[in-house]
Amino acid sequence: MSAPLTHTGSGEQFPAVRDLVGIGFGPANLALAIAVAEHNTGRPSGEAVRAAFVERQAAFGWHPGMLLDGATMQVSFLKDLVTLRNPASPHSFLQYLREHGRLTDFINQKTFFPTRIEFHDYFRWCAEDFTGQVSYGTEVTGVTPVPAEDPDGPVEVLAVHHRPAGTADADTGPGGAPLYAHNLALGTGLIPRLPQGVRRGPHLWHNSELLHRTRALTGLTHRRFVVVGAGQSAAEAAEHLHRTFPEAEVCAVFARYGYSPADDSPFANRIFDPAAVDAFYTAPDEVKDRLLGYHGNTNYSVVDGDLITQLYRTVYQEKVSGTERLRILNTSEVADVRTEDGGAVATVRSLIDGTTAALHCDAVVYATGYRAPDPRDLLGDLVEECLTDGRGRLRIGRDHRVATTPRLRAGIYLQGAGTEHTHGLTSSLLSTLAVRSGEICDSLLLSGAERAVRTGRNRPAATAAAGPHPTGLRS
Repeated sequence: MSAPLTHTGSGEQFPAVRDLVGIGFGPANLALAIAVAEHNTGRPSGEAVRAAFVERQAAFGWHPGMLLDGATMQVSFLKDLVTLRNPASPHSFLQYLREHGRLTDFINQKTFFPTRIEFHDYFRWCAEDFTGQVSYGTEVTGVTPVPAEDPDGPVEVLAVHHRPAGTADADTGPGGAPLYAHNLALGTGLIPRLPQGVRRGPHLWHNSELLHRTRALTGLTHRRFVVVGAGQSAAEAAEHLHRTFPEAEVCAVFARYGYSPADDSPFANRIFDPAAVDAFYTAPDEVKDRLLGYHGNTNYSVVDGDLITQLYRTVYQEKVSGTERLRILNTSEVADVRTEDGGAVATVRSLIDGTTAALHCDAVVYATGYRAPDPRDLLGDLVEECLTDGRGRLRIGRDHRVATTPRLRAGIYLQGAGTEHTHGLTSSLLSTLAVRSGEICDSLLLSGAERAVRTGRNRPAATAAAGPHPTGLRS
């Protein structure tokens, strides 16, 4: 992603400064790219927001290891990348259906919830419009300030350092020339979480790689799988393995007595409304904590009611037939796990009486959730310029911008992960992507106007090297 040279305020030269560099190009930054493109449409180049994105994956992908046949979204198709912000957007799910000739067929299904495979294809369809702005197969190694004439003066520009993905241990020399930006949008997603001491391997998986691993299986040694966890992904993994390997036993292990249904009732679902973000943001910390506790069952460690019914019916029918392949090991935990030739051994311990059983299996699948990455890991010395609250958490503005010292004038925006303490349960979910992208775009425009006032000059015209702006929006 090269660019012609331009001058900084200090008289030094480096590649052209973008208004925005997005780190990660999943649904969050894709929604932001669309919002920026829609702002740019019909505006002269000098008023356009110049954006570029860096993505570690070789191509666009959204949880590809969990695109299970028949698995449906837990969010309405109307909460796509654009509709809540701009119902007339050419990047809506309905426009996707129309272009693919399936609009009336989808309507005839009488559902708000498309399959996960179809929604992933919708994301990919949108991402195709921004290929020229995204550097795929590239990972960011760090962010550094670009000093002004006075080393202790304000920082208006950030340098984003990067290298080809997967080369951390290789002697590849320095990465490409840094990307320079007035603002960053961190949308790196969530990191799969495993219990302490557990390491992934050929027979120990996180559910995020379920499809990739099962497709690579050429045969079963023990004809058994162990699935750890009680949430939606765990239930889906158990159902998928039970259906895909009809000769195998599937043992679902969790500490609860049974799978708990997700609360998707209308009033509870209002916690995901854009207005609820406003209310949550202004609430006292103790109220925020209570709201997260009250409504955690809308998202965490819960399962769709229809899937619970399906699994229960399967267990019952197998009892009737006398061949029990789906075993629910409730009120239990995996106390130990070790690999062996051709598989693994999971020691399952009852939380009721402490008895244990060693299960020899072909794989242990941990559906144990995700954790939010700490955005400060990328920021190096810039961390000193970021403000925190009384609990050591980043202070984040309502516009999703990290609060910083006056010295750091470049903007750092957080897309989802790491903002639950300020913006609520929607932070890492799809529900408010459309609205949030518009809020960030508006904030970028405001900060650009403020920067123009400070520097006393108009913004330079956008250059082709800053990445093409999608002028051919879907029609």
